[in-house]
Amino acid sequence: MNRPDREAVVRRIMERAVPPVPPELYADVVRRGGRMLRRRRTARRLMWLLLFAVTVAFVVWALTARPWVEPPSETTPPLTDW
Repeated sequence: MNRPDREAVVRRIMERAVPPVPPELYADVVRRGGRMLRRRRTARRLMWLLLFAVTVAFVVWALTARPWVEPPSETTPPLTDW
């Protein structure tokens, strides 16, 4: 099947009349769509809250542990009484 034939077949499929949708199906789809949007919004908010909590926990840990400071050497005794 060459390109013009395929395009003609696709045009015929797209120009067919759309079958009527039962009215009770529309209400069901709207209800499910609303529920899906609420779940996505809740999941997104929970993810942002989790990211914020992890960030706060990391900042608190970094300020208390101070991992960028070199620990004092304990292998050499301190020099006293030169």
